[in-house]
Amino acid sequence: MINNDNIDEVISLVKKQIKKFKAPYITRISSEKNPFKILISTILSSRTKDEITKRASQRLFLKVKNPNDLIKLSIKEIEKLIYPVGFYRVKARNLKKLAEVLIKDYNGKVPNSIDELVKLPGVGRKTANLVVTLGFNENGICVDTHVHRIVNRWGYVETKTPEETEYALRKKLPRNYWKKINSLLVVFGQNICTPVFPKCSSCNLNNICLKNNVKRFK
Repeated sequence: MINNDNIDEVISLVKKQIKKFKAPYITRISSEKNPFKILISTILSSRTKDEITKRASQRLFLKVKNPNDLIKLSIKEIEKLIYPVGFYRVKARNLKKLAEVLIKDYNGKVPNSIDELVKLPGVGRKTANLVVTLGFNENGICVDTHVHRIVNRWGYVETKTPEETEYALRKKLPRNYWKKINSLLVVFGQNICTPVFPKCSSCNLNNICLKNNVKRFK
């Protein structure tokens, strides 16, 4: 069973298991410490494969360095630059509105608090937490579908939604793992603890994971 008595060992085993896999694009660009780029890329990444997010972000950032650049583009121009990310038309409209709000209400700067970030068009708690942790190096817990699925599969928490998982982890997960948990479990979830047919037999956690809701595995 996975709990706070062995969570240090669990995180260490996850790190060892994912060493050979590539980190998500947003994690890789976090070294630039650019909250605007992290915010935009995270919005684009929703319902989109990582490689498509990377290419779309790079095309957009050739023309857009800040909200002032973004607001000058038409929605059609943004659509063309970010296609084929998931829901690219909706995201293009949100990005245009986002630029307007950042300029009007935040002097062109990305806010550094979750409460302010979730007020922005197209930004939910997942995106807000990722911007806070990767863009500002502040404490937050970004819970996407991988984090939500895996910590419930482990039996570490028992929750029904990603938002419930975030609040449960805030109460339980040691603070030194808050910033890291998303980057680790996204890679782990994409390659080992997959949604369907997880690779349990080759997983470092096979003997201690409860495998909640796992009906078949490799």
